[in-house]
Amino acid sequence: MLGFGRGLITLAASLVVLLAFPRAAPGQISGLQPDVVFTDYSPLSGNTELVRRLLSPLAAALIQQGVTRSGKAMSAQSIDLAKEAFTLYVPPQPPPRGYGLLVFISPSQDARLPEGWAPVLNRYGVIFVSAARSGNDQNPLTRREPLALLAAANVMGRYPVDPERVYVGGFSGGSRIAMRLALGYPDLFRGALLNAGSDPIGDGAPAPPPRDLFLQFQNASHLVYVTGEQDPERRQMDAKSLQSMHDWCVFDLDVHLVPWAGHQIASPGSLSWALNALQKPAQADPNALAACRSGVERDLAGKIQQVETLIASGKHDDAQKALYSLDARFGGLAAPLSVDLAQK
Repeated sequence: MLGFGRGLITLAASLVVLLAFPRAAPGQISGLQPDVVFTDYSPLSGNTELVRRLLSPLAAALIQQGVTRSGKAMSAQSIDLAKEAFTLYVPPQPPPRGYGLLVFISPSQDARLPEGWAPVLNRYGVIFVSAARSGNDQNPLTRREPLALLAAANVMGRYPVDPERVYVGGFSGGSRIAMRLALGYPDLFRGALLNAGSDPIGDGAPAPPPRDLFLQFQNASHLVYVTGEQDPERRQMDAKSLQSMHDWCVFDLDVHLVPWAGHQIASPGSLSWALNALQKPAQADPNALAACRSGVERDLAGKIQQVETLIASGKHDDAQKALYSLDARFGGLAAPLSVDLAQK
């Protein structure tokens, strides 16, 4: 069906060992807890769901094609939690409506609570959790993303967490993974702390997820960008990401440019600013959102018409290139028609 993405075939091969794991009873301990081992699995971290939410439809189809050719079934989960460790920090007193939760993704292999963050987390009543061995050198789809999702599931199973205050965040490369998770899982994460790392949507960056999830992301997700004033590379990344968000009808955005700071993790003061911004209710202008969505839909319809015209003219190579471009840009918004066109 498809002729691209050898790397996705390799990835498919890594997902074909079926695993089953036990569950454990929840417990509640406050304070800093290093090397925590979780035991509970979530359907949200399953390989099928990761592929559906985080890959474009044609890439997901290629993954499934590779699994089918292997003659095996896709594994339920890619993570063996018995071999993983998490750093957990729980404020001593839960707020009346439950804790907030910040799932943090590091660019390095360790999972430390950043210096000075504990008093801020206490003040806002936010639990911090971060997975070890989830740095930039790890595979996003088979490790970094499912580890973050499993961290959220286990903390929410053990502690009273307010589902309206569940956030994902990260620093540098971890921030870029956090943005992908916020995009693909708006039903879990209500916002994201993007600390010195971000991407635009589409065109080689993360594509929009399935339509229902993307509409929820537009409606209710809140993104906060925290970047050092003296970090020009990441400031440029943020500028492209912010413009892309506006182009894709995502308007609930806040930006904090940290004076005199370079490429460094958020200070306690910057964390406080971010948590304060994240807890504010999402405020989408329905008229602006409707007008923006109409423009996106017109653009999508034009690109689909272009592919259909090329197919009808027998220009299959050109049609395939145009279809891959359509898939990378519009992702789940173009499905299932994009997958149907690929069959042609």
